[in-house]
Amino acid sequence: MDNDTEVLILNFILFVILPLWGLSGLFDWWCHKKSDIEKTSGLKESLIHALMGAQIGIAFILGIFFELTVLTYLIMFVCLVMHEVVAHWDVRYSQPKRNITIWEMHAHNYLGTIPLYLFALISVLGWEVVTKTLSLSWSDSFAFRFRDTPIGGARYYVIYGIFISLVCVFPYVSEVLRCWRYEKEVKANGTIVS
Repeated sequence: MDNDTEVLILNFILFVILPLWGLSGLFDWWCHKKSDIEKTSGLKESLIHALMGAQIGIAFILGIFFELTVLTYLIMFVCLVMHEVVAHWDVRYSQPKRNITIWEMHAHNYLGTIPLYLFALISVLGWEVVTKTLSLSWSDSFAFRFRDTPIGGARYYVIYGIFISLVCVFPYVSEVLRCWRYEKEVKANGTIVS
């Protein structure tokens, strides 16, 4: 792959895919808020959302700060698969307890497919690692190695860190706290929370 194509793919990841993922997460959070998640599926579903965010966060940190090796590639793949398993559990748990609108389902479409597309683009960029992984030639590539320079540079990550904190981290932390407070209040009043 020529250098121009690699730069184009990296810029697409950094400036289109990752911001779109964050905005999709914010829209999903808004749908939860509109459905009074704290009064319906509650803290358990909110913690499931936090788990899914952590799974993708692990893959994101590996992809940005570490060289792509067989080990990091396999961990990213496991994170992707586990994210899908937990997403299925999330909908299966919450569907009977609260109304999941068509708008929330659209947000879920993006939140489920964006990590898959991101993993596919990483696979294209690191095709040599993909072939080592599939051929079980792991001996020289089964390690963690920090990148000399994180992809995108420090300025991008400060800006993206602020962005993702505003559109995902803070909203979802507020959701967990809102659900926790509601559950605590209900238990204090002697009402049963399912």
